[in-house]
Amino acid sequence: MPMRPNLSWTLDPVPIIAAAGVGAAYLRRFMRVRRSPATRAAADAPAWRLACFAGALLLALGALVSPLDSLADQLFCMHMLQHVLLLDLVPILAIVGLTKVLLRPLTRAVRGVERRAGPLAEPAFAVALYVAVIWAWHIPAAYDFALRHPVVHALEHASFLAAGSLYWWHLLSPIRSRLRRGGMAPVLYMSSTKLLVGALGMGLAFAPSTLYSFYSDQARVWGLSASDDQALAGILMAVEQSVVMGLALVVLFIGALGESEREQRRRERYETA
Repeated sequence: MPMRPNLSWTLDPVPIIAAAGVGAAYLRRFMRVRRSPATRAAADAPAWRLACFAGALLLALGALVSPLDSLADQLFCMHMLQHVLLLDLVPILAIVGLTKVLLRPLTRAVRGVERRAGPLAEPAFAVALYVAVIWAWHIPAAYDFALRHPVVHALEHASFLAAGSLYWWHLLSPIRSRLRRGGMAPVLYMSSTKLLVGALGMGLAFAPSTLYSFYSDQARVWGLSASDDQALAGILMAVEQSVVMGLALVVLFIGALGESEREQRRRERYETA
């Protein structure tokens, strides 16, 4: 007989305190830029940027302290939803919430870190890290071990957030646009990653048996069998990777067209002068 799911809030204080601290720092900087007579509020700190950053913090809290965190201990597909939020949606919204002016106090430090990091600051490393983190944590022994040990589970989530942030930084950073200079660079960057991760999702969806003993041993919630739960999780991963890649490429393409038009207008003004 199917069991009713546990929908309690976990309310882990660590992510709550971290989100509050990051949110307060961002809001302080945002308001300072908005009030400065030397900046253009509509361009340097528009309200929609604030909404994006707040959305990132809310999604992070939703993944880590809401009933979704409780459901993740009961259903593999809910755990997968938690992971795709931390890997993609939270970093995307957080980085989109930034502008050059908002980041100005940290720009020199960020560029210094990138110079010292050498090859680790290259897009190829971000691709390798993103794929390696996802594949490594989905090895059955590693996945089950993390679920049974809270500290390791927290490390898993932190690694997803870090790998996702680095990956999306190369595409969306307001102070670093290396990938956007070449026409096919973003396409190659994303397709090389998303296809490999999507392949993992399809492998989970069509695996002939259940791979994770932790979920096989759980009481069945909502009538989902362990195999159906695993298949749903795999499909969720594969579909999310495809949808996010498609939307990101469309946004980058529109941005490239806009930049091309602005460059053309600058050339025309220069020729006229």
